[in-house]
Formats: sequence, structure tokens, C-alpha cells
Amino acid sequence: MTTAPHRVDVHQHIVPPFYRGLLAKAGIADAGGRALPDWSPEAALELMDLLGTATAIVSVSTPGTSFLTDPGEAATLARQLNDFSASLTAEHPGRFGYFATLPMPDTAASAAEAVRALDELGADGVTLLANNQGTYLGTDGQDELWRTLDERSAVVFVHPAELPAPAVDGIPPFAADFLLDTTRAAYLLVRNGVVRRYPNIRFILSHAGGFVPYASHRMAVAIAGDTGRSPLDVLDDFRGFYFDTALSSSPAALPTLLAFARPGHVLFGSDWPFAPTPAGQYFTVGLDTEVAPGTLQAVNRANAEALFPLLAAIPTPTSTRPAPVRLRQDAQRAAARLLFKLVQPGTD
Repeated sequence: MTTAPHRVDVHQHIVPPFYRGLLAKAGIADAGGRALPDWSPEAALELMDLLGTATAIVSVSTPGTSFLTDPGEAATLARQLNDFSASLTAEHPGRFGYFATLPMPDTAASAAEAVRALDELGADGVTLLANNQGTYLGTDGQDELWRTLDERSAVVFVHPAELPAPAVDGIPPFAADFLLDTTRAAYLLVRNGVVRRYPNIRFILSHAGGFVPYASHRMAVAIAGDTGRSPLDVLDDFRGFYFDTALSSSPAALPTLLAFARPGHVLFGSDWPFAPTPAGQYFTVGLDTEVAPGTLQAVNRANAEALFPLLAAIPTPTSTRPAPVRLRQDAQRAAARLLFKLVQPGTD
């Protein structure tokens, strides 16, 4: 695992104290079946140094503002989260950027907050949950938001939420349902023509797009049969998405993603702190050991620089960690490399 801080992590989350407090007040102690993790800027920076990450573009994970049934309260919370994220970015120049939270499914309020976050606060893009209170991205009634984002050539980070159905006992939503949730949103964005009508929006799909790369041809045939479009055109739309590698750079998943995605459309992601540090290390080792150096450099940074041009102007930070911390992190990296080798399946 590289120690030079050069990666750009497009899938890292924040859990501000006031947000955690509101979730607790609403009786919410987990997200996707995983307990809300501890978070602080200092812990984030330590993880970034461990993984060799120069800059993290942070976002708020599920449930975002969707646990609030009052639209005004949801809009207020989105503003608070975006003000917090803007302050975090200002306090740590070059280390953090952020995707703004929008109070979906209220598209008018979301469009207004997108304007404020992108035009006034300098957000790097916006984050949208695949479904908000059961309403999926790509369904009717969202054009005001898409127009606003298209006019600004915005980057939209699509993150899964819990499915609008009861979870299955024994299957935590983050383990399987999240992948389906992202896939559903991608399907509707393509099937209903959103990605064609608003070509300036750049969509990033979390976790390698869920099932999109693996099931893309099957979905293309279904959409073609439903709409009369050419399957090749539908596949072209699916390949137009960007994909992050969070929890997905394994020897099984990564080759499928790289074979399917357009060149330049795969970005590094860790999913910290919801994905704990050992998981982040495991999949980062998978990325470092399973792809060629040129592809690795592109996934780690070059592709993100093309999507976020301001990153290219940020000086690469140097580690200021004390020697004992650096030694401990070196030991953690060595252990992660060994673990990755030990758990790979055999060839028999």
C-alpha cells in the first residue's frame, strides 16, 4: 500500500455532532444496519495518511435529511450540514472538499440549496440518496433539480439508502441492499432519459455502481425492450456514469468494473468511517496490487483531477505525523498486505 499522500477519496463521510444528536433524538442509531461510527477531522486525517490520501471529498451518508418529515426542517438541516462542510474545508485547505447535502425528495428546496452550496459555498458537487422516502432518482417530477445541476455542470454523488421495504433478517442492508438501491437509481436515470436530457451532469455511482457493471447488458436488453431504444445506446448511457471503488476493489469485482467503465471514469473511494479502517485497508491493498501502475495512478488521482480541476492546483501534502505514529502505520500497512494475500481463494 502506498504511503505517499496522493489519492483523492470521493467516498468519505462525515458525522457532525449536531447531526448525530438529531439522529439520536429521532431514535436512529445506525445507517444501513451499521452503528453510527465515531468521526472527527483528526481521525479522518489519520485514516487518510494511513491510506495515502491527499484529499477527501466528504459527504453525509444515509439517512441524510430524509428522516425528517417536515420539509422546512429538512431544508434547515441541509443548510446546517453544508455550512459545517464548508467550514471543514476552509479549516483544512487541500485536505477536504465536500458534496453538498440536499433536502430530497423536495426538488424545489433541493434546487435552491444546490444553487447556494455550489454558487456561494463552493461545494465540489452534491450528494443524492438513491431513494428518498421511497422516491427514487430518475422518477417524474425532478426536472427542476436536474436543470439546476445541468446548468452548473455539477458532479452528483449517488449514495445508497435503505430499500423502501423491510430488511431481510440476517442480511444487513449495507451488505446487499445498498447495491440494489444504487442499481435501481442508475436504471431509472437511464431508462427515463435523465442522463440524455441533462448531459452536463456527471454522476458518480457508489460502490462500483452496485450491480451495474455486472448486470449492464441484462438491464440494457430490458430497457431496450421497454422503450424501443437500441441496446447499444442504453449501454453507452450506463458507461457514462462514474464509479468509485469503495468496498469494491477485490480480485472478483475490480476487473469487471475496469472492463465496463469508460476510461477515466473510475475513482478511488474508501467509505470511511462507515467502512472501518481494516476494511478500507483491505480494499486499498486490492487496488494497489490488482491493477497496472498507469491504471492505478489514474484511479488514485488523475481521473479525479479531470473531474475536479481545482485539485490539480493543490500542493501534495507531506506527512507531519510523529515518528511513532508513522511506524505504527507502517506496521498496519504490512499487516493489511498480509491479510489480503491470506484470504484470497485458491485456484483449485
